[in-house]
Amino acid sequence: MIGTYATALCLLIGSGFVLVGVLGLLKFNDPMTRLHAPTKVGTIGIGMLLLASMIHSFTLGETSFHELLIMGFLFVTAPVSANFIAKVCLHKQDCMTPPPPEADTTWSTLQSPDRDLVEKAAEAK
Repeated sequence: MIGTYATALCLLIGSGFVLVGVLGLLKFNDPMTRLHAPTKVGTIGIGMLLLASMIHSFTLGETSFHELLIMGFLFVTAPVSANFIAKVCLHKQDCMTPPPPEADTTWSTLQSPDRDLVEKAAEAK
């Protein structure tokens, strides 16, 4: 009985997180804010749905660890793919770039290598 209630609770929480992620994906206009909703909220939502599946299988007397592998893969790949999508958005200049740092030459910039070479040549003169 407790396993059934725990499964239902995980399903409700996971469905709520997925619903919020979908609404955020549809509502936001900027690609960077649109990226935030499914990566953060969707990961937790899918994790809760997989946890509900594990609890349900244990309630039935079966062991199921496939969900742990799926969760591990999801938690590792979702942030990496979101980081790459954000970098592409910044390099294509589809969104606002972060402000330049104040007098810091060690900061990573979004300039192309050709511009860097031209600037270095201009500084050397």
